[in-house]
Amino acid sequence: MTTHITDAHRHAFQALTSGRYDNFALFSCRVDGSPATAIVTVNECPPAEEGGGPEYQVTPIFVSITDGMVLTDHDGREA
Repeated sequence: MTTHITDAHRHAFQALTSGRYDNFALFSCRVDGSPATAIVTVNECPPAEEGGGPEYQVTPIFVSITDGMVLTDHDGREA
């Protein structure tokens, strides 16, 4: 069977559902210009300059459905 689910997707899902991590957040954003929400990880990074405050890397894991988005299966049928 064909799938677009990668190992990275599986690992992100397992981390999200395991309850072992607390660095997930909902993030208000836009996808292709449409209002959306993403599930993201938030990780602290070293400051860019000496004495600067902490910086954060926000990485999207999953993105909400937008009004213009159409989900289809591998045969092109709407899901």
